[in-house]
Amino acid sequence: MTVHSPPEVTEKNNLDFPEFLEKKLQACDDELFKPRKNGKPLVIGSVTPGAGAIMLQSNDYLNIASHPFIREAQLKVLQKAGNEPVMSAVFLHEGSDKYFFEQEMAEFAGFESSILCQSGWAANVGLIQVIADQSTPIYIDFFTHMSLWEGVKISGATPYAFRHNDPVHLERLINERGQGIILLDSLYSTNGDIAPLVDIIDIANRYDCISVVDESHSLGTHGLHGAGLVASLGLTDKVHFITASLAKAFAGRAGIIICSNKFARYYPYMAFPAIFSSALLSYEIAGLRATLEVIKKDDFRRIKLEENAEFFRDGLRRLGYNISSQSQVVALEGGLESDTELLRDALEERGVFGSVFMSPATPKTRSLMRFSVHSGLEKSELQKVLDVCAVIRDEIGMWNWKSTRRKKSE
Repeated sequence: MTVHSPPEVTEKNNLDFPEFLEKKLQACDDELFKPRKNGKPLVIGSVTPGAGAIMLQSNDYLNIASHPFIREAQLKVLQKAGNEPVMSAVFLHEGSDKYFFEQEMAEFAGFESSILCQSGWAANVGLIQVIADQSTPIYIDFFTHMSLWEGVKISGATPYAFRHNDPVHLERLINERGQGIILLDSLYSTNGDIAPLVDIIDIANRYDCISVVDESHSLGTHGLHGAGLVASLGLTDKVHFITASLAKAFAGRAGIIICSNKFARYYPYMAFPAIFSSALLSYEIAGLRATLEVIKKDDFRRIKLEENAEFFRDGLRRLGYNISSQSQVVALEGGLESDTELLRDALEERGVFGSVFMSPATPKTRSLMRFSVHSGLEKSELQKVLDVCAVIRDEIGMWNWKSTRRKKSE
């Protein structure tokens, strides 16, 4: 019997990078790491959450990520599954698990069809890549999701940004540039305010423009049984496309494009994310189907979410914070990154953890701390956060923030 010696241990790969990459990495270090007290990017604090910490970072707005019905649906498929093929969705036929979930999502939102994607990012990038080209003017709200901006870039179209939630400015741009595509969020993920959907969709239809509404932060949380803001406002027959990340209220890892039958027929063969990425697996789809059942049935979660969000918003406003939120997404706008760093540290030292938003998610001078309220929080926990926000106002210089001064001047 031949005994083979173990291979010699070699040093790990430590190749030098060319100068062009070293420059990019150094620029990142200079901009994100070195200016911070803890030597880490602004989004990373110095404190690790301990027992009793209040976490306001999760997008699981309905508090269903650990729901036993959803877990059981996934486990059931995993336990009986054989050697499932891993492949692009273009090879899947009608009658697949993916197909049935797409039909259920379309019916849920009041549309003919839908297309399940690997993520909300893939949904937005793929959709804009298909519907736009270099000759297409695209009118996009300044605060719309970065994935839509990236889709515009990939399509080669020219973006024309309109002022946030400003239908008058949008209409002026359309009069100047002509028929095109209008992109907006229904509920904005930075400040938590809601778009004037009725006015913007009216403009889209009067000028025969395509409309794309990203409902990532309102699908599941708003409207009858969670069908979204477009449905709640009676706009389902007036909007061309709804997109959404299913990593928010659906607490999964997927995206969706809700659309007409006609478009759904062509999309899988035109969109690069659909062609060149593998489809979701059966157990993931089983989880999403179970999640949809929970979302439609559990209206009490939406009621609790709305009550929690209103209680929290009102409390912050009484403390003098200038917030524009109309939803479960609530942001404190420190403005300068140094102000937001101070805010983050003051909160985390007292056991409160939110999410820092900075460039490129926001303009450089409008960094903020975002709190994501969910239905699993008790009023006592939210009151604790409000008490902390009251105590730290002077320490963080809240009275001198630009957002506070704007409120005083209104």
